[in-house]
Amino acid sequence: MTTSPMHPARTPQAVKDERLARELSALTARHRARCLPYARILDALGAPQEYTAVADLPWLPVRMFKEHELRSVPEEAVFRVLTSSGTTGGAVSRIHLDREAAAVQTRMLARTLQTVLGPRRLPMLIVDSPAIRRKASARAAGVLGMATFGRDHAWALDDDERPDPEAVRAFLGRHGDGPFLIFGFTFMVWQYLYETGAGLDLSNGVLVHSGGWKKLADRAVDAASFRAAFAERTGLVRIHDFYGMVEQIGTVFLEGPSGGSLYCPDFADVIVRDPATWAEAPHGTPGVIEVVSTLPESYPGHVLLTEDLGVIHGVDDGDWPGKRFSVLGRLPRAEARGCGDTYQGAR
Repeated sequence: MTTSPMHPARTPQAVKDERLARELSALTARHRARCLPYARILDALGAPQEYTAVADLPWLPVRMFKEHELRSVPEEAVFRVLTSSGTTGGAVSRIHLDREAAAVQTRMLARTLQTVLGPRRLPMLIVDSPAIRRKASARAAGVLGMATFGRDHAWALDDDERPDPEAVRAFLGRHGDGPFLIFGFTFMVWQYLYETGAGLDLSNGVLVHSGGWKKLADRAVDAASFRAAFAERTGLVRIHDFYGMVEQIGTVFLEGPSGGSLYCPDFADVIVRDPATWAEAPHGTPGVIEVVSTLPESYPGHVLLTEDLGVIHGVDDGDWPGKRFSVLGRLPRAEARGCGDTYQGAR
């Protein structure tokens, strides 16, 4: 589907539900035929062969990818193996992509981000250190992945992960009069652009950020106060948080222009489940987030139960069509993970 900037989905939820049920049912059958461990799981569950509702599709706990090798392509066809972040020494998810799957996830991520960035690559300020390019970590993968959507990159931190205000001011001197992209993990954006960014004019910027909210909770900063503070101090008002995970690489849920809610692209959706019954929770009732996406074709990651709590606020009643929802935090006792929460600061 072709979408226009600032409008990532044009399909009413009811129409989208019908299409996703059909496509995800077919994808379930595909993975069942090509991934023996997945087939065994479905057989053990007594799962049927076809589904007519997205909520009826069999889900896998996201942790399954930390404990088992699940792929639906031959080993020799694997082009890239992605690993998740996690606690030090803990197990990581391993996601197997063939060349086609890798190309599709990149293309669809670009399509989603174009809804807020437009079709052209913008000058980009990265709220991180260039040293991250030499590291093998989820944070590095996130930064380098986003860097492909910008140009004329500048870094807000130096090689020692210390603030580099001169680099920021030089970037704004070159590009501040027109649209530019800012990317960083949430806590770092707050620390290095807000707390130490007095006098910066970011009014032409578009900020895309993710993760790191846990650290901001200690400073009593939530999404609303984050947006309000940046608007008042720097003039930055185009701010978009996003939610995503390596287990569904290429699928991101973007915050709408008004803030406060995340939205689903046309090829993906969320379901919130009651943790006591696993039934679909009513809108407005918090529960465990399930994410569905038609992108995972090389591994059975198309219907995943996450370890995150969330709530659906409404349907077809916000900035963009479809479900609008919020992530409330991690499940109790769930393993801490997330690119934005791995930053320890300069030593």
